Amino acid sequence: MKYFKVILIFFLFLLNKTSFASEKVLEILKKENNIIFIRHAIAPGNGDPPNFDILDCSTQRNLSKNGEQQALKIGKYFKENDIKFTKVLSSEWCRCKDTAKIAFGYYETKNFLNSFYDKRFSKNKDKQILDFHKFIKNWDYSGNLALVTHYVVISEILDLATSSGEIVITDKNLEILSSLEIN
Repeated sequence: MKYFKVILIFFLFLLNKTSFASEKVLEILKKENNIIFIRHAIAPGNGDPPNFDILDCSTQRNLSKNGEQQALKIGKYFKENDIKFTKVLSSEWCRCKDTAKIAFGYYETKNFLNSFYDKRFSKNKDKQILDFHKFIKNWDYSGNLALVTHYVVISEILDLATSSGEIVITDKNLEILSSLEIN
């Protein structure tokens, strides 16, 4: 019985800690002047197939059923917590567009959010990062901005490794305020 009480207290501590962390994230999100990076939902594999065509989703690595469910959960999280976005921007890759479409129902594409992981696209990296910073510099910061993109883009801009579907919240200076994983 003694061990049961210790285990129960430990689990209650974990639940309270998670609740506090979740409340902190919501407090940050409700300020409505954040840049919210979202790595696309689960798309098994690595990189893109050799026959990749940006205009043909059948040639790309796409969301799995688990990825589609994860994107739904991401959208549900924002909707249930009444977090609104002035704009949702996505990479032109189908796995990002599908994540944005499933989660939010709307998006615009921006090529500065495209992957440059593959050798075929690595030459675009410097221009994309420059275009990203120009866009952010001109962003009016009224409301939240969602950016659905790739591991390499988030890593290059924020110097941070992310999981599929992970959400990273920054301020206008790209200082990381918090992150959240929705599985």
